[in-house]
Amino acid sequence: MEPDPTTVAEGIPNGTRAEAETTVEADHLAPGRGVFSTPRMIALMERASSEALAPLLPQGWTSVGTEVCVKHLAATPPGQRVIARAVVIGRQGRRIRLSVEAFNATRKIGEGTHERALVQLAAFQQAARDQSATGGGEGQ
Repeated sequence: MEPDPTTVAEGIPNGTRAEAETTVEADHLAPGRGVFSTPRMIALMERASSEALAPLLPQGWTSVGTEVCVKHLAATPPGQRVIARAVVIGRQGRRIRLSVEAFNATRKIGEGTHERALVQLAAFQQAARDQSATGGGEGQ
C-alpha cells in the first residue's frame, strides 16, 4: 500500500536543505546579454530544492515544481560559479515550500520561494500519458 502524500510531507522537517552548483557557460547565457539567464538560475534553484527532498521520499516517489516566485538581483558573467541553496520552510498537504537563494563569487544574485508537490512517480507519469492520449490540455 502506497503511503499518503500528506504523511510523507510531514516527514520532511523545516530546515531540510541542499545546494546545487554550476559554472556559467555559453549555453547558460541570456540571449544577447552575455550573462547568466534567469531561467537557468531558476532551474538551479529547482535542482537544489529537488535534491533537498529526494533523500526523504519513499522509493518510487519524487517531487515536481508547482510554483516559483524569484527575484534575479544581479548579473553573473561566464566562467563564474553559481551556487543555489534551498531550505524547507513549510508544508501544506503534499506541497512543500522552500526558501531559495543563489550566489556568485561576490554576491547574492537571486532569492525567493519555490513550491514542490510530492507525487508517486508511476501514477504521475500515467496521468500525464492519459492526458496526452485523450488530448487533454488547457481549458479541459
